[in-house]
Amino acid sequence: MSTLDHRLTPIYDEVVQRNPGESEFHQAVHEVLESLAPVVPKHPEYADAEIIRRLCEPERQIIFRVPWLDDEGRVQLNRGFRVEFNSTLGPYKGGLRFHPSVYLGIVKFLGFEQIFKNSLTGMPIGGGKGGSDFDPKGRSDAEVMRFCQSFMTELYRHIGEYTDVPAGDIGVGGREIGYLFGQYKRITNRYESGVLTGKGLSWGGSQVRTEATGYGTVFFTDEILRARGESLDGKRVVVSGSGNVAIYAIEKVHQLGGTVIACSDSGGYVVDEKGIDLDLLKEIKNGRRGRMSDYADERGSHANHVAGGSIWDVPCDVALPCATQNELDEDGARALIRNECVVVAEGANMPATPEAVRAFAAAGVTFAPGKAANAGGVATSALEMQQNASRDSWTFGHTEERLAETMRAIHERCLTTADEYGTPGDYVAGANIAGFIRVADAMLALGMI
Repeated sequence: MSTLDHRLTPIYDEVVQRNPGESEFHQAVHEVLESLAPVVPKHPEYADAEIIRRLCEPERQIIFRVPWLDDEGRVQLNRGFRVEFNSTLGPYKGGLRFHPSVYLGIVKFLGFEQIFKNSLTGMPIGGGKGGSDFDPKGRSDAEVMRFCQSFMTELYRHIGEYTDVPAGDIGVGGREIGYLFGQYKRITNRYESGVLTGKGLSWGGSQVRTEATGYGTVFFTDEILRARGESLDGKRVVVSGSGNVAIYAIEKVHQLGGTVIACSDSGGYVVDEKGIDLDLLKEIKNGRRGRMSDYADERGSHANHVAGGSIWDVPCDVALPCATQNELDEDGARALIRNECVVVAEGANMPATPEAVRAFAAAGVTFAPGKAANAGGVATSALEMQQNASRDSWTFGHTEERLAETMRAIHERCLTTADEYGTPGDYVAGANIAGFIRVADAMLALGMI
């Protein structure tokens, strides 16, 4: 990792010492602190109040056991987490991730990122994250329901529409949110729609929420290209992943005139020079929970499935990593650079390693970090909270336009802030500084909390 400003190095060292073994959290903190060097001399009041140190320590960390019965009647045991990181701007807001890789360090990295992402939206929401090492893959609906009910039996006492509002993330979709909300309602005897977002449309959900993260990433990418005097029209695009974020990023790229020629899953990637057939992809991934190899088999000669390998070897103009953290390493970045990729925007949370980000910067490739580029998901969650609070329901078109407006505003905020702090065109610095300053000023205003 590069050297931090000498005033920030002790803070980072303290984070590592207090949170041993949590490499993803260390990485997220380091990336933000790298950007804050020009902020420190301009705002001595932040140092006086120890704002940065306080921001790196979660307000609350909750760990609990989750026992549940599988379909054979055997007792299974998982661990649940909720890290309520910062509530200065509003109730904690952030998703729940169900995946075997989940441990405290992952949840803290995601929660820390969420502080700045939520701040950038301009909406009154704080940052938090949660989840479990439970793997819903291969489990029956009944098993997933029993796990969710057990998980919520503990979580319910820590959340609420004015306290902490979870949503979905990897492994937590509409099915899981339904089971979680049902158990919350059962325990509390309250129909508190605003306690969870990502709900079904017939029981308090918002139009566009499913599409929001993918759509928002593409709206942000389009703004980057517009700032360069270009557009997505005619661009070749590679999208990693094939979950909701990737699928709806592909959909919006095609609507804006680009062509997505490759996407992936854990078994490899598919190259389809005619453009990914979105209807077929949705049917395979959402309809039958199939694999990208199934897509290639059914697409026929148009598509080529590559088992393993790197999707970043596929030549493209725009790359959208939409799968998981640290999926795009330095080798992948250098492959994109060799093939003259001009824009990389993160649809997932921290999918590019620090080495990849530095390689893009050195080569002049425009790079948009996830806390800015993928903020559309949480922005639309906040819109869902607005609708729940007013007992209202908005149309798809109105909600999508609100999402597009938010992404345009985030893009402008990042560029303006980068200019103001002497790093023009640096979206990483712009996003980190803009997100930080809004939270820091609010922390000063609220005193020692």
